[in-house]
Formats: sequence, C-alpha cells, structure tokens
Amino acid sequence: MTTFAQSPAASYVADTDTDTDLAVSREPGKPVVVRTPGFATMEEAVAWLSDRRSDIRAELHRSGAVMLRGLPVTDAESFAAARDALIAVRAGYKEKATPRTDFGEGVFSSTDLPAIQPIRLHNENSYTLDFPGVLLFGCVTAPETGGATTVGDMRRALALLPEDLAARFAEAGWLLVRNYSDLAGMPWRKAFSAEEPAGAEAYCDVNAIGYDWLDEDTLRTRQRRSAIISHPVTGERTWFNHFAFWNARSLDEDVRDVLTETFGEDGLPFNTFLGDGSPLTDAEVDVINDVYQAVTVRESWQAGDLMLVDNILCAHGRESYTGDRKILVAMGEPVALSDCSPTTAPSTTLYGK
Repeated sequence: MTTFAQSPAASYVADTDTDTDLAVSREPGKPVVVRTPGFATMEEAVAWLSDRRSDIRAELHRSGAVMLRGLPVTDAESFAAARDALIAVRAGYKEKATPRTDFGEGVFSSTDLPAIQPIRLHNENSYTLDFPGVLLFGCVTAPETGGATTVGDMRRALALLPEDLAARFAEAGWLLVRNYSDLAGMPWRKAFSAEEPAGAEAYCDVNAIGYDWLDEDTLRTRQRRSAIISHPVTGERTWFNHFAFWNARSLDEDVRDVLTETFGEDGLPFNTFLGDGSPLTDAEVDVINDVYQAVTVRESWQAGDLMLVDNILCAHGRESYTGDRKILVAMGEPVALSDCSPTTAPSTTLYGK
C-alpha cells in the first residue's frame, strides 16, 4: 500500500477561516461536526437551520462535508423538513446502481446493500450528465458497531495522485461499461425506469450513452466521462468519478473470480477503463484506492445526526456494521457536468477514436 502523509487536522479542512457563530469541531480523522443547540421541537430546529443556512453552506464549501449534531430528527418526515431548510432544489436519482427504499418526497434509504458489505468512496452519479450537487444523510437509528458514512476530500485526492496518472485521466477521461441483466447488477428496466427497450434507448441517446442489446433482457452500455472537473462555485478542481469504485481490480478476488467465470471479462456488471479503452495496471488501480484510503475520515452516527455533503468536493462511502441501522438520504441542487469545466467532453466513443 502506498503511504501518504496525513495533515495534523481533519484532512479535508482548508486553511482559510470562516466568520460564523457555528459551534464547529475539527478533529483529526473526523469530518467537521457542528453542535446545534437543543431543540424542543422539529419546528424550532428547522427555523435554526433556515437562519444558519448561509453559514452552513460556507462551511460546506470549505470542508466538503459537515455533520450537524443534536437535532430531533426521528423519521423520514422530520428528515424531509430538515432537508427543505437546507436544500433549495431536489435532485433525482438517475441510472440506478444500488437498491434503495423510497420513503416518498425525495427521501430514500442510503442503500439496502447487506450490512457486511463496506462501500468504497464515490461521488454520487459521477457518470451522468447532471448530478446532485449536495447530499443530505440523516441518522434515524444508529448501528451498534461500524456503519459510519465515510467521507473524503476529492481536492486532496487529486493532489495526491501521481502527476502522470492524473494527466492521463485529464486528457482521456474514464470509460464506464455496464451490463444490465436480471442475473447480476441492476436490471435495465429498474436502472432506467423504463418498461420497454425503446424507453432505455431514448434515455441513452439523449445522455451520451452507447448501447448494445445482447438479448432481449441484457443491455450493455458504455459512456466516457471526464475524471476531473471544477466546482462551479469555488472553482477548485476535484477527482470526480467511479473509476476505482467499479474497476474489476477493486473487487474482492473471490468475487471477481466467480463473476468472471460466470459472465466472462466482458460481462461483468460494472467495469472501468481509461477513456481510450485501455486498462490500468493492478498497481495503478491500487494507487488510486490508496489515495481514497488516505483521505477518508469518519465519525460514528448518533440518532438525530445529519451530514451535508458537497458531492463535487467530497466523496462518500459506508463502513460495514452490526445491529439495526437506518440512514436516510436526500439529493439536491442538481449540477450540469457542462458547468463544471470537464477536462474531456462526454461521449459514447473511446478517446482518440
């Protein structure tokens, strides 16, 4: 594993300061935590969140993620009320990749993947042409052990990557290949919210996604996207992609062997490549995953906690856990890829072809 130096404070907190009355805690290895006053009702909490929204947003742009502790969030309804105080515009969940429970009003479970399965850092919907600018997580039930929603600053991740590797991605982008079927991964009907093939094809045509039907129920897609973008407000460049998250090398060896034996190397539910279609070496993928590990910070959930995440500045993941865990998520403030100065244009074709 590559070793990267850790900063003495939480790794993704910038050096500049903000002039607010927020009770901010900055500890090594943890996201920024803002302790809120005690509230007798959710109505009082919503009023406080509305009044402090600009200060919270300033801290979010500084730190990438902000945990708000001490709120009376107990269910999807109170979580949605907090969401509406913090997020002006809701965003949808496109090109679905993991199972979620829909609680209505734009509130979902963070994921329904098994508790034993950790989730690597990723930026939500980094492969779509527009994506949530902000994510809000909320803890209704805290797990017994583990289960933190991990976060990591993608500004720092980009700075830690070897310059030659970052330059290759800046020029060519990254390529995502997905195989949709009922046997592995996500069925295309659910992923594209379409009942007929024509509906999935229409979505792909509009969203720069190439596709081939392998049979009537199996769809293979390919989409090339920029791996590095700039934040539309702060102007900072960030590492923004699912390259390592969905690369075959990142799978557990036993899982990779079973999937490859069952579906073939071209039939994996997900795989990624450099934008020209070439694979990275195992060592290069490991370097990227080591960077994610170096920037990861975590804080255990407490009931009522919220965590606001800037989806461009900061990636998020999940630890495995034991016990009951109910973490809600809402997505908001959609951002167009075209407004983020991508280093390469979205395409259905390989770079240089």
